[in-house]
Amino acid sequence: MTIEEYRVKLGWSKARLAREAGIDVSTLNDAMSGKRIYKATASRIARAISEGLGQEITYQDLDGVNTYD
Repeated sequence: MTIEEYRVKLGWSKARLAREAGIDVSTLNDAMSGKRIYKATASRIARAISEGLGQEITYQDLDGVNTYD
């Protein structure tokens, strides 16, 4: 699933997901649009989604996320 699909499933706004992940909304938008982001940032997004869903999600589970070290 994409970040957007997880976000909708959680019923969260972009602002809330960004806040839960400890990142800026602009960084979240970059991740959602396929721009390259750090693996650590992608992991923060995945961790926030995991906590919200109560199941483990890794950054590799986020379809369309383009990462680098």
